[in-house]
Amino acid sequence: MKILCVFGRHNYGDPQRGAGYEYTNFLPALERLGHQIAFFESFDRNAWSGFPDLNRSLLATVEREQPDVVLCVLMGYEVWSETIDLIRALRGPILINWSTDDSWKYREFSRLIARHFDLYVTTDERAFIRSRRDGLDNFVLSQWAANAAALAAPKPAAQCGVPVSFVGTAYGNRPAWIAQLRGRGIDVQCFGHGWPRGAVPADEIPRIVRDSVISLNFGDSPPMRRTAGAGPAGRQIKARIFEVPGAGGFLITEAVGGIERYYVPGQEIAVFEGLDDLVAKIRHYLAHPDERDAAALRAFERTRREHTYDLRFADLLQRASTARAAHSEEDHKAMPLRIDWTGFGQAQAKHSLGPGLRLLRALLLLPFCAVWGRRRGPRAARRALFEISWRLAGSRTYSAAGLPGRLFYEHS
Repeated sequence: MKILCVFGRHNYGDPQRGAGYEYTNFLPALERLGHQIAFFESFDRNAWSGFPDLNRSLLATVEREQPDVVLCVLMGYEVWSETIDLIRALRGPILINWSTDDSWKYREFSRLIARHFDLYVTTDERAFIRSRRDGLDNFVLSQWAANAAALAAPKPAAQCGVPVSFVGTAYGNRPAWIAQLRGRGIDVQCFGHGWPRGAVPADEIPRIVRDSVISLNFGDSPPMRRTAGAGPAGRQIKARIFEVPGAGGFLITEAVGGIERYYVPGQEIAVFEGLDDLVAKIRHYLAHPDERDAAALRAFERTRREHTYDLRFADLLQRASTARAAHSEEDHKAMPLRIDWTGFGQAQAKHSLGPGLRLLRALLLLPFCAVWGRRRGPRAARRALFEISWRLAGSRTYSAAGLPGRLFYEHS
């Protein structure tokens, strides 16, 4: 099949934050499965003059590439719901969105946009259950995984050059975790955006993991999005849980609901709850390298058998093939695909920014820039408007008429 991938080349569209996770993991897996890949940049705001330009270009890419599947990873309202509907109206490509962070994003995003897709992938079991209650029968429960190209058997602990490492962005309570561990005499080497070493190339991460006796993972979501209350219910299964064992590392991860479906705690990985437990487990495995080595090897073998993106996407694309086959032969003969550009023009007209909205933007910016400054103020104003919009306007937030996108393209 020909698959058009719609996401970012870099994390959050920012080259300084390194190669994008989906770009470095999804694309190679799809190519190994024998599919033809086309790519569309949707994260980088500098690539387009505005959301109309981005959406028009996406539709033109669909018309040019004639894909069988359009695989999106949407950050928010960058691709209008009208644009998705125009592609779906072609009755040719199967539209899939792989959703991230549904532990907190389901309420404000996924439940409002999912109806526009043929298949909607979530990695959060609670979101999947809620989708059924909400009458959304196109949700697919999948999970993060490891890159098959980065699989490497573990080295013995005695051959590792780094005792304890953490790879990930320095947000939320992560700096506090690291500071407390260092205060207990555990020197954690940190890699990623926001740490002194900065972001590391994607192909360096497996090497760091394999050269570490212990690799840490925290289950928190971004600070503005953490679920109320402590404990596993407020955390999420992250890709690093699969990447570490796959790269030949030994994982100690914060407790999160459902992790036992993928690895056996105490036998393949270690799970901690709270600082004292984490400190105790780090010291235990540093002092007992044979236990560490045996667990790392078991986790690696399980990852290779069960938890690669090649396996995940083989299953997902089989579902897509089934959905595509359900389209009638008459629909298939309607190829080549031709976008309804008149319909797009009608959507674009709703995205206009008149004098009233320009005044609203200026009024919003005044207090936020006064408090957070000229650099951070616009982002804070956009965030406040977004929080109001999805609560009051619902799915309209993700349409061409959505106010956050109309007022704050460059800060979205």
